[in-house]
Amino acid sequence: MNLATITKNSTIREALKSLNASALGVLLVINEQGKLLGTLTDGDIRRAILSGKSLTESIEDVYNSKPSVLYEDTFKEQDAKNLFLMKRFSLIPILRRDGTIARYITWSDFFSKAEPFRKIRKRIEIPVVIMAGGKGTRMKPFTNVLPKPLIPIGEKTIVEHIISEFSQNGIKKYYFTLNYRGEMIRAYFDGIEHDYDVEYIWEEEFLGTAGSLKLFTEGAPQRFFVSNCDIIVKTDFSNVLEFHDTNHSWLTIISAVQHNIVPYGVVHFTNGGKVERIQEKPEYSFIINTGIYILDKRCLEYIPSHCVFDMTDLIQKLLDDKKPVFTYPVNEGEYIDIGQWEEYKNALDRLEIRKQYE
Repeated sequence: MNLATITKNSTIREALKSLNASALGVLLVINEQGKLLGTLTDGDIRRAILSGKSLTESIEDVYNSKPSVLYEDTFKEQDAKNLFLMKRFSLIPILRRDGTIARYITWSDFFSKAEPFRKIRKRIEIPVVIMAGGKGTRMKPFTNVLPKPLIPIGEKTIVEHIISEFSQNGIKKYYFTLNYRGEMIRAYFDGIEHDYDVEYIWEEEFLGTAGSLKLFTEGAPQRFFVSNCDIIVKTDFSNVLEFHDTNHSWLTIISAVQHNIVPYGVVHFTNGGKVERIQEKPEYSFIINTGIYILDKRCLEYIPSHCVFDMTDLIQKLLDDKKPVFTYPVNEGEYIDIGQWEEYKNALDRLEIRKQYE
């Protein structure tokens, strides 16, 4: 139970770490006597961050103080099953009459492995553009032979894992921007069975992380996802789209919370070198760009033709012109970077694939 409980005085940063560690997607917020005060999910934390709260602030007014619960003395399995099916909870707390937690139950306690817990994702129709034309220099020497999108992770390629996440929202249309070893990517997808449509946008020269989108101008839909080919984000993309539309955003960046510990003692000193204190292995948290976006078609007007132009250039142009750009943050555990060898090995572990081959 320790991994699923947290006190109301804990910080948002601590809550995010506990969510990653618990793998249950929800924390039980308790007081000093062990009484349940509420529940906390990554959605609660996202709303807090977007409202301007710092990661060092407490969760006291962030968590849900009116959670659904069952009581130990009247507990019935059928009631639990009905609540799971109706609300799609991953966890339900079971309380004693004094409000303390007797135990909690999870989806897997009542349903077989053949019926694993999944949040039902809303179907969305907009397409995804996958930027698959880069040379993948950070993954050499592998990319001397294969283009990065075709690097295997288990039984599937990187790009198939990316498509798999989007397909959970029913997305069936994908565009690949191609350049480096593009014919290999096309041959691969022409040679396998898949239940989605793939079209190709060809760069005659390398145009950066946004330049090739200019080639997408004709016939482009009103809005569409753009994804790097080495990033997996495990989130409900219908929520991102709703956020984008609600805010009338031209471009929405899916961002992720990242925690970094400096592995040294940091020296703080005044003018002249007088030491005030040494901060041992401080931790810093940042909201970083994952490389997955939603773009409004109007953004394409800001991309120049036939020249190198990166997504950061596009974002800056939009900001300079005072167009609405928003960010949708996800937790660290929902973001997987496969762009370098160390991240690639970490991705194998996090996707639980490496052990199959050891």
